[in-house]
Amino acid sequence: MQKRFMAIWFRHLLTDGLALRRPVLKELPFVLVMPVKNRIVITASSPLAEQQGAFVGMAAADARAAVPELVAVDDTPGKAAKLLRLLGLWCIRYTPIVAVDLPDGLLLDISGCTHLWGGERAYLKEIVLKLRNAGFDARAAIADTPGAAWAQARFARVSPIVPPGMQSQAISGLSPAALRLDVEILERLQKLGFRTIGPLLSMPAPTLRRRFGKELLLRINQALGRSDEALVSLIPPVPYVERLPCLEPIRTAVGIEIAIEKLLAELCLRLQAEGKGLRKAILKCHRIDGRKVQAGITTNRGSHSVSHLLKLFSLQIARIEPTLGIELFVLEASKVEDMETIQEQIWAVDKGLADTTLAELLDRVAGKVGADAIRRYLPAEHYWPERSVKVAASLAEEPATAWPEQMRPIRLLSVPEPIEVMALVPDNPPKTFTYKDKRHDIIKADGPERIGREWWLDKGEHHRDYFAVEDSDGQRYWVFRSGHYDGGDARWYLHGYFA
Repeated sequence: MQKRFMAIWFRHLLTDGLALRRPVLKELPFVLVMPVKNRIVITASSPLAEQQGAFVGMAAADARAAVPELVAVDDTPGKAAKLLRLLGLWCIRYTPIVAVDLPDGLLLDISGCTHLWGGERAYLKEIVLKLRNAGFDARAAIADTPGAAWAQARFARVSPIVPPGMQSQAISGLSPAALRLDVEILERLQKLGFRTIGPLLSMPAPTLRRRFGKELLLRINQALGRSDEALVSLIPPVPYVERLPCLEPIRTAVGIEIAIEKLLAELCLRLQAEGKGLRKAILKCHRIDGRKVQAGITTNRGSHSVSHLLKLFSLQIARIEPTLGIELFVLEASKVEDMETIQEQIWAVDKGLADTTLAELLDRVAGKVGADAIRRYLPAEHYWPERSVKVAASLAEEPATAWPEQMRPIRLLSVPEPIEVMALVPDNPPKTFTYKDKRHDIIKADGPERIGREWWLDKGEHHRDYFAVEDSDGQRYWVFRSGHYDGGDARWYLHGYFA
């Protein structure tokens, strides 16, 4: 795939952002100022202030002499980075890879995205017009490399789109400042008479390196595509993602369901071809008011069944508020797993947990009552009963050890609760016990089963002697004695219910 990049330049980023928060400033010449070496210096200037002679780098006192009605506002360090991050997150609706380019720009990897908007020119026009309508003075350009796009956005005056493979011709007539060089290198180039980039492109690499260092040669190679330039995306891209822009905003539940079905069809086709199954997916809906709403699903087993996944999303549609309409749907498979191809069988057999229909049923139940309400437990290698089970990560997880052969209660308390016990002989089963002010008379008992404490995990605890007892009402309980009965420190506890 041909790599293509877009650079967006916000010529008055900070002042545009401030004017959006304080609309009264739009009709006034204003600047942002900051103390620098005992001087108050302008760090950003509005277009109206620039027209009247107040520029970045000037002392605020000199600017006020030139523009008496100038309004000065204190600048906040780090504001540009925060504002660019918000703008970058907004741009993710157009491409998953957006990087902040301080101090006043964004870099977008738009490879494979522009056809969804009808081509590069329509794609660029869409983004720039929306940014300008939002109140930002934005320029943008598209090229094969981030460096060429950056140079074209800031210094070119002809076409904002550089045809593939034409970055050398596009930047040769631009100022050396279009190469993103340090001020010292730019001053040296100016003294030597280099007014454009063209003569630098024809010079041998060893000569450039010897006279100007590695930075100049690196920037030239990056702009021409000879050296790769990695973009640090605001949000790491998800490998399995599908996007669906809408010609008209979607406002109805039926339209949302149709969009989800189309996205699932494309995503599941990719997953099935690669032997993957979806475990977790997030649907992000970008509304025309600039806000984003989302809904997510999880599955107990990897699936690439469109019908099953659509049923899960159908339970979430009621939570999606389209308001004025949704203009872009993005479906991300944030978690996938390998799936084995299952051979069809002539005679059905008991598949147990491997049955796909069981996993689909659990997914639908989880969509209604919540995934946290469903648990599968596996045995764990611990002596203490409350530690002898663990929550399984999925239906496919195999137990690391076997379940204990001894009978265990159906309901096990996470923390044993103390009870008062009366026994004929100290080491015998209890004849009665009192729990929560209710007395239970024991008619049957089985035990004891001695379980030693885990001395490598706990300190100061005794072994436990467990008894399965049945009271006169027919209820069965699991109780134990902790401590030595002949030492006077024995304590009795209730740990579980058999029914």
